[in-house]
Amino acid sequence: MLPVSTAGQTKQASARLPEEWLKGAPVAGAAAAVLAVILWLLLTGAPALPMRVPGTDRAPGAEAPPTGNPVLAGKVVAGPGQPADLPGLWPGFRGRQLDGIAHDSPPLARSWPGGRPPELWSVSLGEGYAGPAVKDGRVYILDYDQEAKRDALRCLSLGDGREIWRFTYPVSVKRNHGMSRTVPAVADGIVVALGPKCHVAAVDAVTGELRWGLDLVQEFGARVPQWYAGQCPLIENGRVILAPGGPEALVMAVNLQSGEVLWQSPNPDDWKMTHASILPIEFGGQRQYVYCASHGVVGVAADTGQRLWSTTDWKISIATVPSPVDVGGGRIFFSGGYNAGSLMLQLEAKDGAVAPLTEFRLPARTFGATQQTPVFRDGHLYGVRPDGALVCLDRQGAVVWDSGSEVNHGIGPFLLADGLLLLMDDDGRLRLAEATPLGYRPVAGAQVLDGRESWGPLALAGSRLLARDLTRLVCLEIGAIDHEHP
Repeated sequence: MLPVSTAGQTKQASARLPEEWLKGAPVAGAAAAVLAVILWLLLTGAPALPMRVPGTDRAPGAEAPPTGNPVLAGKVVAGPGQPADLPGLWPGFRGRQLDGIAHDSPPLARSWPGGRPPELWSVSLGEGYAGPAVKDGRVYILDYDQEAKRDALRCLSLGDGREIWRFTYPVSVKRNHGMSRTVPAVADGIVVALGPKCHVAAVDAVTGELRWGLDLVQEFGARVPQWYAGQCPLIENGRVILAPGGPEALVMAVNLQSGEVLWQSPNPDDWKMTHASILPIEFGGQRQYVYCASHGVVGVAADTGQRLWSTTDWKISIATVPSPVDVGGGRIFFSGGYNAGSLMLQLEAKDGAVAPLTEFRLPARTFGATQQTPVFRDGHLYGVRPDGALVCLDRQGAVVWDSGSEVNHGIGPFLLADGLLLLMDDDGRLRLAEATPLGYRPVAGAQVLDGRESWGPLALAGSRLLARDLTRLVCLEIGAIDHEHP
């Protein structure tokens, strides 16, 4: 480009040229160029011109296909790892039954040799809070490669942590309290992951090869949440259930094997995506999906996506992070941070329809949950309040006990296994406490991570606990020694 002053001089000079010359100059120039090319071809011989292949005419270095969906330009790279012949299944967010409980857990240790559970292996990760899923001796975790600017779905060996493969696709993600923060889902030979900017990648669970991909922003009008996508994909009955929060798809179902959209729920109020994940429940003999959107909660039919009910009684203006909890009998418990507290919703069948009724509310000082979803077991809810206290609630919302101010659990993750609550605090300290309404009963504690912001969801596969901080994933052996467990 010419400097401004020179460009002005050129414009003035051209204005003084004869008008006939200006009109004919482009044509004459083009003719001369064509003649030169023909002469060159006659003298040198015509080169072999490759056939144009659709989709290959991109600028040098461009990796996204013409559709603009970067997932379709993804690539898989094999690593040296091998799947481990080890028991254990944690196939997605909150485990096999989506309730944060390891129902098939072996006996766990109540104390550890040397004061901490043995660390079996660890791997470095890009900054984030994404949690792992485990199936068939493989660990799946979504990561972000800051140097290459690519989302990376990684498959690691449960045995030693070595990478079996990674599937990556190009996307620019800036640091904003980390990048990746979702848990993949794996079933029927497919792993599905939702990236920070709402890209969905479905790959072969064994090889990592891409099966299909979606861009929820471009294709369905989703809006990336303020701190990137936190919603974890749900796989159920051969379908992937997602909540884009788009103009025509508040919730949607996609065929797991093909990526074909099976149904979309209407979104007449233009509710947007939050960080919460979808909860499946049974009510009145019908399966439905419950989702906390930006301005309320909706329940849709699992088979058709029909909107069954909605309420604006539960909404959080800043960020909705914890997912709803099914406490049975059509009752759903909601909790949040930012002074939202908590709420119990009761569904009722009325005149052939479903009506959501607010049963009670609790202020944040009684119970709320900034980041992690409470666990419900044997008629009681266990969760960590915004002040860092572990709390046990009964079905009516009464506080049975809390851990007091002596121990601050922060906003780290927890799960329940073998009658124990396994809790991580912000700075990587693992604590065990009995999951009982009889009182707060701490069992053990140990520093297992040396980093910060240990907020990624935990996973338990057999007796191997997977935990992470901002930049590191560790695998711990927490199984009981024979003589210490009845």
